[in-house]
Amino acid sequence: MANRRAALRMMLGASAAIAAPMLAKAGTPQGRGRALYRDARAPVPDRVRDLIGRMTLEEKVMQMIALWATKSEIMNGMTFDPAKASSAYPDGFGQLTRASDKRGVAGVAGAAGATVNNGRTPAQTVAFINAMQDWATKRTRLGIPVLVHEESLHGYMANEATMFPQAIALAGSFDRDLMRRVQGQIAREARARGVPFVLSPVVDIVRDPRWGRIEETFGEDPYLVGEMGVAAVEGLQGTGKGPMLPPGKVFATLKHMTGHGQPEAGNNVAPAQISERELRENFFPPFREVVERTGIAAVMPSYNEIDGIPSHGNRWLLDGVLRGEWGFDGVIVSDYGAVAELATLHHVATDKEDAARQALAAGVDWELPDGEGFRTLVAQVRAGKVEQALIDRAVERILAFKFRAGLFENPYGDLRTAQRVTGNAEARALALEAARKSLCLLKNDGMLPLARSGGTVAVIGPNAAVARLGGYSSVPKQTVSLLEGVRAIVGRGRPIVHAEGVRIVQSEDRSADEVLLADPAANRALIAQAVEVARGAEVIVLAIGDTEQTSREAYARNHLGDRTELDLVGEQNELFAALKALGKPIVVTALNGRPPSWPSVVAGANAILECWYVGQEGGTAIAEGLFGIVNPGAKLPVTVVRNAGQVPFYYNHKPTARRGYLFDDASPLFPFGHGLSYSRFEIGTPVLSSPRIAADGEVRVEVEVANVGDRAGDEVVQLYIRRRSASVTQPVLELKGFERVTLAAGERRRVGFTLGTKAFRLWNRELKEVVEPGEVEILAGASSAMLKGTALTIG
Repeated sequence: MANRRAALRMMLGASAAIAAPMLAKAGTPQGRGRALYRDARAPVPDRVRDLIGRMTLEEKVMQMIALWATKSEIMNGMTFDPAKASSAYPDGFGQLTRASDKRGVAGVAGAAGATVNNGRTPAQTVAFINAMQDWATKRTRLGIPVLVHEESLHGYMANEATMFPQAIALAGSFDRDLMRRVQGQIAREARARGVPFVLSPVVDIVRDPRWGRIEETFGEDPYLVGEMGVAAVEGLQGTGKGPMLPPGKVFATLKHMTGHGQPEAGNNVAPAQISERELRENFFPPFREVVERTGIAAVMPSYNEIDGIPSHGNRWLLDGVLRGEWGFDGVIVSDYGAVAELATLHHVATDKEDAARQALAAGVDWELPDGEGFRTLVAQVRAGKVEQALIDRAVERILAFKFRAGLFENPYGDLRTAQRVTGNAEARALALEAARKSLCLLKNDGMLPLARSGGTVAVIGPNAAVARLGGYSSVPKQTVSLLEGVRAIVGRGRPIVHAEGVRIVQSEDRSADEVLLADPAANRALIAQAVEVARGAEVIVLAIGDTEQTSREAYARNHLGDRTELDLVGEQNELFAALKALGKPIVVTALNGRPPSWPSVVAGANAILECWYVGQEGGTAIAEGLFGIVNPGAKLPVTVVRNAGQVPFYYNHKPTARRGYLFDDASPLFPFGHGLSYSRFEIGTPVLSSPRIAADGEVRVEVEVANVGDRAGDEVVQLYIRRRSASVTQPVLELKGFERVTLAAGERRRVGFTLGTKAFRLWNRELKEVVEPGEVEILAGASSAMLKGTALTIG
């Protein structure tokens, strides 16, 4: 904290010349006696100290809550009502949950932001935020602006904003720079509307594909997730640990700490039966990496429990590890409803008052989305149940957050800027680039790429004529389906025919609680139609997978999203079998948020292109991949299992795992890091700068990669280590580096990595983090299953 405060003083002192004219332009009083907290030239800690000294208990507690369903209390119809706000919240309020949706508007149920009707237009969003900030800064006693937060998993979740490929697809790109640029565009679009705070990225490692939220993650590997998490935060907030939020940037939230990606039985919010060693070796590292390398502003605890203690009430997790060991000095924000769930779901609190006490004591500063429990804190302080010091501690962090965001100088949105940067040509081009780089070729017997001229192409399947965006999506300005993309690419070169084949679910309403599969009898009639349509085709492109309903966040008992089986739902396997019986080549395009554990399809298809939920420009990118305009180069960020019986299956397992099963294959359907190309690459044995290093030393590793094919393409050079011995059991492999490179046909390049103590440290028997002497194998290759190695001695 001391380093952050010193940096704040330096930054604000250097920017005084810029801040003063801005204040004068805004009409802020400049005369003698003006409150220190209003002076942008003053260091943030001093501004915080001055402001909190002026606040009543009520004003402090109101800073710790947010409004979502309770937005109805400050609205008249769709618009902000200052009179109602003053009546309902005379002491102000700290945060607004999702200004872009219509939550709280009479007659709008849920308002999850998934449809145009449930979301505000950009103009309505900016008008609402600006009216609210005008009230907060001019009509409350101290003029404290409101912080607005939004969702931004793979795009600002608001109408007309750009929707990029889903998080798991972006992770599969293995491209840090791409991640930074994507998140930078998301930040620009959100900040222009007056939103300085977003609830992303997700850095949970995922080890259970039954879990419906797998699409939100960056995969199963701690190193990959950490690297992508760092890049995402740098894109949203800017690089480094600077104290002030730069223009066009937003504060990010690291979530969900932790164990969320391996819940019991694959059920969302279920207990994470994980030991402290496992936490420190695998689940903590991505969070720690982001905290130590970036200026991450906020962290969100997970819904689940670890060792009997829910994360929102876990002092060891939030105060001991996060703030104590790693030095995190930002705010801790609750997940939606999670404070109340200490009482209603986990039953470790007797009521919402007790839940609020436990969360506050553990270190939670802000309660989202409505502050249900924290609203009781005024009465609890007055009754002697809560220490005033705990309130002050949380409010100090909240105020520092607002000062760092620049809200006291300019809390407003700018509609003209929003219209200029949102979904513009540059954003579309970036979404297309991201989609191209997210395509992962899982199988190819030579069928791909297809020729752009020739016989009829049958584009079949429930996901052929729809742009699947995945969870936490809104409605962008435009989308491109696979069918549209193929027609645009092929033009008159080949006849295109289309049939739906089957319908997966009865409704496309993403916010619907009940999920009903389509009628099997109706689907079999559609299959018969598809077979007739495809009968005269030369090749079949089959678009199958999931919908936003069949794999999603299970946020309530009546809104489920996890599954017990991983194969295709509905009659999609029947559709594949019927088309396969025609004897024609079948190319499968997988549009989904979970890995494709479809053994019959994998065995029978000529080629499989994993597209994931590939974003608004996905149809163009997929078509380019099918017809060879783009050479797929992404890799799998997860291990793909054959069936749910193999779960959990991850490449970095311990030596005694994966021994085998009766009557089944123990190998995965596809290994972590797998991904093919239309070209061929050779990756050499790693060359070390020295065969031996000291325990505190480092080694330079160089790997030669060559494109020995006849066309340009991308390869991801993956660097792993394997310990020959250690004081505690170690994974059979650990990813420690990767680099995506583009090579022309015949081109060779050396890729370099530096491995130091961070790469070799482990948690010994006493749970001390050390580098142990011994032999370590350094391996490189194109996937976790295709490696060449050389030995390094440490110590």
